[in-house]
Amino acid sequence: MKDARLTESEIHTQAAQLSDWQLTESGLVRQFTFADFTLAFEFMQQVAVLAERANHHPEWSNVYSKVDITLTTHEYQGVSQRDFDLANAINRISL
Repeated sequence: MKDARLTESEIHTQAAQLSDWQLTESGLVRQFTFADFTLAFEFMQQVAVLAERANHHPEWSNVYSKVDITLTTHEYQGVSQRDFDLANAINRISL
């Protein structure tokens, strides 16, 4: 995954094309809901592998069947290309 600082225009353009994620002051945010805790945890394990490969780690929480993910790049104090790349990769495994 490439890291690049994005302009506000680039951020809003990419956010509009990103299915089911919301652009907030905290970063890119999405909630995933699964049938049960086991499926939610399996999903988190898959995301962990993606995050390790990308060396870009989400802020997340899990309560039973729900997983909340926030993606942000702390060094830029906002959203970067890495966040969009990881969000797209997460979308692909959540189907």
